[in-house]
Amino acid sequence: MATDRSDARVELGKRGEEAAAAYLERLGYQIVDRNWRTKVGEIDIVALDGETLVLCEVKTRRSRRTGTPEDAVSATKQRRIARLAEAYLTSAGISGCPVRFDVIGLLVLAEDRALLRHHRAAFVLGD
Repeated sequence: MATDRSDARVELGKRGEEAAAAYLERLGYQIVDRNWRTKVGEIDIVALDGETLVLCEVKTRRSRRTGTPEDAVSATKQRRIARLAEAYLTSAGISGCPVRFDVIGLLVLAEDRALLRHHRAAFVLGD
C-alpha cells in the first residue's frame, strides 16, 4: 500500500515538472538540464532566461491541506538548493553568470487542470 502512495507521489511530481518545463519554454526559457542530482539532492530544472541561469524548484500538490506547494520550499530547502547550485556551477564550469532561484508551485485542480504560480527570484544565493 505504501508503495502505491509513493508511486503516485513520484508520478505527480513528474507531471508537475513536465508542466513547469513546458511553461518555462513557452516563456522563452531554454531548458539546460532536468533532475540534476548529487548525493546532497536534486535541482528540478536548470534553464536560461536570456543570460541568467535559473535554478527552478518545482512543487506539486493535490490540496492545500498542508499549505501551498511553495510553502514546502523552506529556509532549509533553500539552503540545500543554494549548495546544489554551487556544485552545479562548478561541475558545469560556469562562473560569472547571473544566477536566479525560481520556485514554481502547482496545485492540481482536476486531472487535466492545475493552478501554476511562478515565483521569479524567490530567494537569493547566500540567504
